[in-house]
Amino acid sequence: MRIIRIIFIFSIIFIFLFVTACSPSDSGEETTRIRLFEVTHSLFYAPQYVAMTQGFFQDEGLEIELTNGFGGDKTMTALLSDNADIILMGSEATIYVANQGASDLAINFAQLTQTDGSFLVSRTPIENFSWDMLKGKTLLGQRKGGMPQMVSEYVQSQNGVIPHKDVEIIQNVDYKNLGSAFASGTGDFAQLFEPIASKLELEGKGYVVASFGEESGKLPYTIYITKKSFIQENPDVVQRFTNAVYRAQKWVENHTIEEIADAIAPHFQEIDRKTMVTVLTRYKNQNSWATDPILDQDEYQNLENVMAHAGELSKKVPYDMIVNTEFAEKAIQAEKQ
Repeated sequence: MRIIRIIFIFSIIFIFLFVTACSPSDSGEETTRIRLFEVTHSLFYAPQYVAMTQGFFQDEGLEIELTNGFGGDKTMTALLSDNADIILMGSEATIYVANQGASDLAINFAQLTQTDGSFLVSRTPIENFSWDMLKGKTLLGQRKGGMPQMVSEYVQSQNGVIPHKDVEIIQNVDYKNLGSAFASGTGDFAQLFEPIASKLELEGKGYVVASFGEESGKLPYTIYITKKSFIQENPDVVQRFTNAVYRAQKWVENHTIEEIADAIAPHFQEIDRKTMVTVLTRYKNQNSWATDPILDQDEYQNLENVMAHAGELSKKVPYDMIVNTEFAEKAIQAEKQ
């Protein structure tokens, strides 16, 4: 009888382990894979990497397959061609898509950053910089039609500098080569993103003298975007994604720079600790990271002003046509309960 009881007990244990191993939660049957393309891989998007390393997406039953889109055009193309489910890039692209008459619109549903993330770098230290110092100089700039370049021209004009007239702007250098081009002698000034700006400064090859983010005010600078059809077919997935983003935004808001650096370090093993802390400090101090995922109308209107000034807004697109705040609002409400 004792042997029979032992066999019975082992049989129960075996059945339990077998059922547990084959359950949907462990087999991944209830996990949804999201093909997420980011316009570039950047410390600027710190809350996104926090959501990944802290398990916020995983808690929502989402598996993130992250891909560097290497630029706005390629990233939006990935979405429109169904090679991406969700993309992270500037919301100006959704306006371009709408004005091209797309039947399946690109919809902004969750905001990640709320300022420009680039800095003006000088070849020599300038203790008291003023924007009129650009006059008669050469500026190594960004791609025409992209948010960084439009913001640059907007900020220059707001400070009494006429772009392309008072200052020569070089725009034929690829984004990935801007830092090395400046270091090798191209331009008196450069508009650079992090960590390139801080790296040049730490190496004594450039000096950050102004922030385009501080000068231009709040903008829907980088937004999570998906197609209207994806929202219609997968509203629960979009909601869970937004929930994870909001949790990460609150986490970043309530943790120190050192803690943020620790959290995102696995995604930036090539960046040394000193540079990372310098970059994150700059972004946090100028409130670059949105504290919630809502893209509000004031920010959208500021975007329209920047685009119109640059001559890139052929026709205004109604806010409600390409912005959906429903998921962001529900994510915020859920966290309050």
